[in-house]
Amino acid sequence: MKYIKIYKEPDLKSQAKRDINTDKIKTVDFKIDKKYILPLYKKLHFYTRTYGCQANVIDSQVISRILLNLGFKQTNEIKKADFVILNTCAIRQNAENKVYGEIGFINRLRSKNNNFRLAVSGCMPLQEITTNKLKKDNKVDLVFGVHNIDELPKYVYEIYKNNTKIISIKHKKNNYYKLMPRQYENKHKALVTIMDGCDNFCTYCIVPYTRGQQISRSKDDIINEIKQLIKNGCKEVTLIGQNVNAYGIDFKAKKYNFKDLLVDVAKLKIPRIRFATSNPWNFDLSIIDVIKKYPNIMPAIHLPIQSGDQEILRRMNRTMKISDYYRIIKYINKNIKNCSITTDIIVGFPNETNKQFNNTLKFYKKVKFDNAFTFIYSKRTGTPAAKMEDKISLDVKQKRLAKLNELVRKYAKLNNKKFLNKTVEVLVEGISKTNNLRLMGYSPQLKVINFNGHAKIGDIVKVKITSYNRFSLIGNQVD
Repeated sequence: MKYIKIYKEPDLKSQAKRDINTDKIKTVDFKIDKKYILPLYKKLHFYTRTYGCQANVIDSQVISRILLNLGFKQTNEIKKADFVILNTCAIRQNAENKVYGEIGFINRLRSKNNNFRLAVSGCMPLQEITTNKLKKDNKVDLVFGVHNIDELPKYVYEIYKNNTKIISIKHKKNNYYKLMPRQYENKHKALVTIMDGCDNFCTYCIVPYTRGQQISRSKDDIINEIKQLIKNGCKEVTLIGQNVNAYGIDFKAKKYNFKDLLVDVAKLKIPRIRFATSNPWNFDLSIIDVIKKYPNIMPAIHLPIQSGDQEILRRMNRTMKISDYYRIIKYINKNIKNCSITTDIIVGFPNETNKQFNNTLKFYKKVKFDNAFTFIYSKRTGTPAAKMEDKISLDVKQKRLAKLNELVRKYAKLNNKKFLNKTVEVLVEGISKTNNLRLMGYSPQLKVINFNGHAKIGDIVKVKITSYNRFSLIGNQVD
């Protein structure tokens, strides 16, 4: 069957345009129109698979709640699913290739189930090249993007009632935030969106085209959501956005920024507060002062640098000076005790020289990060970097990545060693993945702690560290 209903297809040029007239950002409540609910749904199970960032995790929680409200049941076994949703990420080619491979494998379930439907959502469909490929392969029943999840009830109705195949990609983000229902996975921890989209346009990054223009939620909406989470037993919230430091820049009528929001959230009765991700060029030192002042803001900062070479950063359109980044690190270390600092680094940016790569190694050795997410540069069609000439072989890039990862492992382990024989507080998440006789949780520094103890999920307990490795700390609960 061909796609017989196309509401809108992606257009990267259109998606790159920005509307500066976003003075009034209002909240609109989401409601399901009962006409889109079919009796059939009560017999069907859905399965969601999430790729990519925490924003995608929240989108999957919204998708799950909508389908539950329609009458579907959720399953954790893909073979038992009638409706499969792949909520995708477009940041790297390897992730996309994995999705294409899984589409072919998952589509085999169709032959055994007349009610089987497959959807692809998230950031991948916001690229023309992806949507054209999905349309040509004709294995997917529904393709939709990150800005029209609210229309999911209508799409699901059409693919089941009329056996229609649909593509619907909304490019333009309006100046409102839709308050969507969510299926929280853990009542003790929650992700809270404070802003979405990005206006930075780093030359390698597709996010400003897929997630679109930055839009910040109102303070009242965020505070009210967190208050409700606290009532429901939540002990840790993570404030998320593509660049949380830019929160509030789009508020034209008032001056209220991320530092101000952080203070207001810290005043609530919530034991733990985290945030991600932070672009260093928006990272004001006053944010560090706030973290220092409020003990419920956790001492763990993710601050992506991407390269330790100034010229590479310029070509990435990341115009911050490396000396200013060092200044931030120095201020963090001076003011926040035992703060863990992590980063992202890309190797093999087009025509990166050996000297430029070695500058990144020198940079890493100087900062001694607790950990890092490291990647080989991934060409994204539609971004400026995709047009840059690149004469570096994949073999060279892989060797550079391996060399960088040696440093990452070295300093991760050395930083973990600092906690040996120390006692840390741990928010318990469940059974350890490495030893089912142990419990597992996270320290304030976002270190994985595997420990012997008797605590319950959601408890915050003290654990004395007895050993360590690169990935985790091991200890015993202190009564």
